[in-house]
Amino acid sequence: MERFSTNNARAYIGKKVNLHLKDGAVIINVQVTKLLKGPGKNRNQIEYNLADHKYTRIPLKHIAYAERLNVNLMRNYA
Repeated sequence: MERFSTNNARAYIGKKVNLHLKDGAVIINVQVTKLLKGPGKNRNQIEYNLADHKYTRIPLKHIAYAERLNVNLMRNYA
């Protein structure tokens, strides 16, 4: 499996996703807002927005992969 990188993260900016972490946890239904470059090597972070408009950051090295959500499917059940 390919590592989650800055190129992968750019594709998800502005999209609703589930973030699957390397420790097995899943952060569900978040919107990726920014990709932040930190000083040094492997210091990049991704900023995401929770449903209650709180912004949170997580290092890219902790993310295994991101799974896009089908928003149209979610609207049908709401």
